[in-house]
Formats: sequence, structure tokens, C-alpha cells
Amino acid sequence: MNATVGDRILVHSRTTGQGDQRGEIVEVRGDGGEPPYLVRFEDGHTGLLFPGPDAVVVPAQRGS
Repeated sequence: MNATVGDRILVHSRTTGQGDQRGEIVEVRGDGGEPPYLVRFEDGHTGLLFPGPDAVVVPAQRGS
């Protein structure tokens, strides 16, 4: 998994009745875009994320 600052991340819930978590990657701490990522989630909290197979990175729209 590779990401850059500004990309979005979606972590699918593995528990019935709980929603997915969504956030923006604000810092990439691994080499070459690799995890871990510092993520600002939609609920306002920020956390260090080591994404698993239930996570998807959505690239930010970049200018030409």
C-alpha cells in the first residue's frame, strides 16, 4: 500500500452495525509512501494507522 499526503483512506468496519472510518492522510511516516500514516479522521481525532487488508487508499485529485 502506498499513499501521499492529502490522499483519503477508508477503513471498512469488521463489526456489524458499525460504520466505516474515513480520513485524510496528513503525514506518511514510512519509506516511499509505505505505512504507517498519520490520519485525521472525519470525527476530528488524529491517529497513527497501520492499515490492514480492510483499508483502501483513495488518491487525492492532483493538478496537471
